[in-house]
Parts: sequence; structure tokens; C-alpha cells
Amino acid sequence: MNRLPAAALALLFSTVILAADPAPADAPAPAAQSSPEAQTAPAAQPEAEVPVHTKVRIVTSMGTMVVELEDARAPLTVANFLRYAREGHYEGTIFQRVIANFVVQGGAYLPDFKKRPAHETIPNESGNGLRNTRGTIGMARTDSPHSASAQFFFNLADNPDLDPLPTRWGYTVFGHVVQGLEVLDRIGNLPTGAGGELKEDVPLKPVIIQKIEIISSASP
Repeated sequence: MNRLPAAALALLFSTVILAADPAPADAPAPAAQSSPEAQTAPAAQPEAEVPVHTKVRIVTSMGTMVVELEDARAPLTVANFLRYAREGHYEGTIFQRVIANFVVQGGAYLPDFKKRPAHETIPNESGNGLRNTRGTIGMARTDSPHSASAQFFFNLADNPDLDPLPTRWGYTVFGHVVQGLEVLDRIGNLPTGAGGELKEDVPLKPVIIQKIEIISSASP
């Protein structure tokens, strides 16, 4: 999204048990014996809970947000985002587009408005059933549906115009803010103007993404 438009997946086994010859009626049943191992065996421990969603911490110059990613519903998009995060691509970039009650977008420009190079683009996964509602994170792209690379955005409000329709592609949602929504709101209310090659919607005070770190990973 160079510019978001205002209107945008018995073994069936049988066990044969052979019965032993019954003991004579007058034969006393043998007493059950317990092995030393059985007497000292520790109680079974519950299995550790395996996370089903990756969580990342996004540290900015205006505060910290925690985002839960949709690994199962947007696997290509999440893998792409985590690739950039692991490489440190986002560190030092800014949120270069802020539109009140709409979106906060970043992930490409440095404070001097030089643009970091990106990897190849990825397929559009907007048909995953996730909607562009307040607090969700989505992939920015151009008008071409499969043009998303590094830039992402946060929805400041419910934005159904960014969801897919039978006649058009939407903007892929791949997670949501679970902590720090107030930080996003503060960024979304900053005064904006021109900056570098961008003619509008640039925060007058740069908001810098200091780091994006993975704090828990989903089970494979």
C-alpha cells in the first residue's frame, strides 16, 4: 500500500488377549506386589502449553505494543513479517503515514526519508476471513494485489473498505494488538504534514520503530 484507497485454508489395531488358566478354587490369590520403582515414581507432570500464535513486541519512540500474529490464517504474511523482524529491517524506520481514524503505516522509510530495500513481494492472503478492524495489523501494498513486501499498517478504526469483496482483493490482516493500544492511539493523533518525497500525512515529530522482537513463537 503505497497509498491505501479510501473505498480496499486406525491404524486399526486389534489386540487379542489370551486368558490364563484359572487358578484352583482353593488356591489363594497372590498378593499384589509393587516394585520399588512404582513406589518412588514421580507424579506425571502436565504438558507445557504450546503457543498457537507468535507474539512480537514493537518498541517505538512513543511506547511499546505487543502484537499477536495469525500464523495459521496468514502463514505467508506472518513468515514474511518475521523475516524482516529477525533481519533487523524495521529497526530505525519510522511510521511515515498517519491518518487519524484510519491507519498508521510504516516499515520502509528512515528519518531522512531514505527507503530501505525490500525482499520480493508476497501473495495476497486477504481472503483468510480476518477483517480490518480497530487494532489489527495489515500489509501495505500498491494497487496491485500481490505487491506487499515490508510495509505494514495498523487500523485505527474499523475499515471495511479495506476488506476483500468477490470482485476485488483486500488488504491482508495478519494479527492484532493485545497490549499497548493506547500507544497506537497516541501515534494516530499526531499532527502531520509533508516530509521528504511525501506530500502529506507524515508526523511532524518522527515516530521511530526502535526494534521488533519475537517474544513467543507458535508451535510448528
